Amino acid sequence: MTPYGRRGVHGQTVEALARRILGGQIPEGATLDLVALQSELDVSLTALRESLKVLAAKGMVDARQRRGTFVRARSDWNLLDADVLRWQFEGGSTTGADRALLRNLAEVRAIVEPAAARLAAERRTDEDLAALEEALQAMALDGADAAHAVEADLAFHRGLLAATHNELLQRMEMVIESGLAHRDRIVHSAPHSEDPVPAHRRVLDAVRAGDPDAAESAMRALLEQAGRDLERLGTQDETKGPGPK
Repeated sequence: MTPYGRRGVHGQTVEALARRILGGQIPEGATLDLVALQSELDVSLTALRESLKVLAAKGMVDARQRRGTFVRARSDWNLLDADVLRWQFEGGSTTGADRALLRNLAEVRAIVEPAAARLAAERRTDEDLAALEEALQAMALDGADAAHAVEADLAFHRGLLAATHNELLQRMEMVIESGLAHRDRIVHSAPHSEDPVPAHRRVLDAVRAGDPDAAESAMRALLEQAGRDLERLGTQDETKGPGPK
């Protein structure tokens, strides 16, 4: 999915408004001053209203007579929307709400991906195995930069969900990918993280062997390794103390 920021003035306006809401500059319950926002963002009132329709569809804003357009409570936001997830991770840190969101993601993955690995072992096709192998080989390339490693990891987990041949599970990639990409960027750019290839290889070997128990176990081990990487980074951040990092 192409980020809204790459979709012209309309998309950039959506991104700007979303960042302000998620960052707290426009707090929950606040009524939007459309005239002021139009001037600040240097857009037409039509473009501004169209952008607000996008955020309304994601549960972030609403409009009422006499009250105007206002920010809805976070509990009303569509937190599973791929754009909302991505916007929440754009700060690029591992502190505060961002770290809590990563923990939430880890819990979701612990529920979904071991079960997906089990189904993949039962249902995978030759095409599924080829896609997983290709992703794993890309992950193992020597000299690959962080961006390449992130994309290869995403391709592997996307391929695993596809191998379940369950349409609803496949759609879970929208939930997992944004957070996984953010987590991967942090981990792959940091020194001393564990090599992810062997853990992924064990998952693929079990899926290829058609062994659901082994596939589920290997995926749980992979997720445990991912958790250790994040814990290690969190510990490093705490030992640095305040100030630039």
